[in-house]
Amino acid sequence: MIKELIPRPKSVFLKIKCLKCSNEQTVFQRGSSIIRCTICDEVLVEPSGGKGKIKGEIIQTLE
Repeated sequence: MIKELIPRPKSVFLKIKCLKCSNEQTVFQRGSSIIRCTICDEVLVEPSGGKGKIKGEIIQTLE
């Protein structure tokens, strides 16, 4: 078993599509604040102690 010298982070950025206006936005998976859509002000991510509660459609995972 080979040990990694630099460990990879456990969280990633996500590309999310707003269900109300179809705007695409990049957000952090473990956000600690409410993230709203920049167009229609709909809530996209709510903090939940660990990973955020996603309210939109996940389009892509950015690593």
